[in-house]
Amino acid sequence: MSVEEAAAPPIAWRTWAACGLMLFATALNYMDRQALAQQATEVQAELHLNDEQYGELEYWFGIAFAAGGVVTGWLVDRVSLRWMYPAILLAWSVVGFLTGGATSYRELLIYRVLLGFFETGQWPCALAASQRLLSRGNRALGNSILQSGASLGAIATPLVVLALNSGDAGGWRIPFRVIGALGVVWVAAWLVLIRPGDLDGPQEESDKRADAPPSDPATTIRRVAVLIVVVIMINVCWQYFRAWMPKMLAKEHGYDRNAVQLFSSAYYVAAGIGCLAAGYLSRQLFVRGWSVHGARLATFAGCVALTSTSLAAAYLPASPLLLGLLLAIGFGSLGQFPPYYAFTQEISARRMGLVTGLFSLAAWGATAPMHPAIGRWIDRTGSYAAPNALAGLAPVVALLALIALWDLPRRSDRSGPSA
Repeated sequence: MSVEEAAAPPIAWRTWAACGLMLFATALNYMDRQALAQQATEVQAELHLNDEQYGELEYWFGIAFAAGGVVTGWLVDRVSLRWMYPAILLAWSVVGFLTGGATSYRELLIYRVLLGFFETGQWPCALAASQRLLSRGNRALGNSILQSGASLGAIATPLVVLALNSGDAGGWRIPFRVIGALGVVWVAAWLVLIRPGDLDGPQEESDKRADAPPSDPATTIRRVAVLIVVVIMINVCWQYFRAWMPKMLAKEHGYDRNAVQLFSSAYYVAAGIGCLAAGYLSRQLFVRGWSVHGARLATFAGCVALTSTSLAAAYLPASPLLLGLLLAIGFGSLGQFPPYYAFTQEISARRMGLVTGLFSLAAWGATAPMHPAIGRWIDRTGSYAAPNALAGLAPVVALLALIALWDLPRRSDRSGPSA
């Protein structure tokens, strides 16, 4: 441990409570988003949508998410984060609630576009808040807690669907409304907990020095280029299985409605464990003498190895082995994000909102078009095998980019545990 970290005061309970609130914000973000994927078959039947139209919904959600990332990221660096964060969350919650009233493809499309635009604000807001609330030595853990909310929300959504959706005509509308209403509770808790001044800026001057971009512009440009590749490839994997796995299990492998919902929860349990394990493993490797970069890269590589098992899973019939490999893919897929976030927090201390927004633009702008293409492929072939295999292999490209183009670890990497 560095002298800097040893001398740092204990983290106030309100700071960790704020991290907990951000975890639940991420959970609500995914619940509002995932409510459609978990009920896609019923929504398609009632609104008379084919798979290509379902893919179009995912496409325009992604395009709106990409555009919203730039707008909200720019605002986060300029507007009071104490007010910006709850405003964004309330906006997407209202849209989620209204989705429960959609009566046509056009209405549903409008709501998905608005949901994507507002939901993207979660990441600039949350990562900027994490950076401002936590010292450099605590951010890896904070990022793991924050990102694990994605799996918590995805675990909860199938259970909410089972509890609230009777399976009758229109039963799919109730989960949208209940999940949307929960956003009001979160906003009230945030405004009570976060006081004026809590989110003014980075805690310590040393954080500014530690997180400042490299003095060499070429290095900064190279790192940004690498991270664009990384964020696109890991999102190809995560977003594909998020949107298409429930349909694949039901249509291609014949699992019934209850089995699909329960396995979806198990998948996201594995993803959440993978997310927390990645943050823990990265730090433990560093404590045992690895460089910060080496610890992060090794953790990322392990997660990539797990998602690559999609090559086998894609061609298996319904079986325990198939389900086991899908759990491994979920573990590795979300586990890739904490190392990625740690890399992004080295780009800029003062422009975290904009940096996050720009990477979000790259990720969603590149991955959104894949959904209509996947829908067309499935409508034409009736098979999910090829997209299953390719989605899990996409992070291999990210790993190769990190190995080939990220610069070598610096001596300062060994100044104290911060992986």
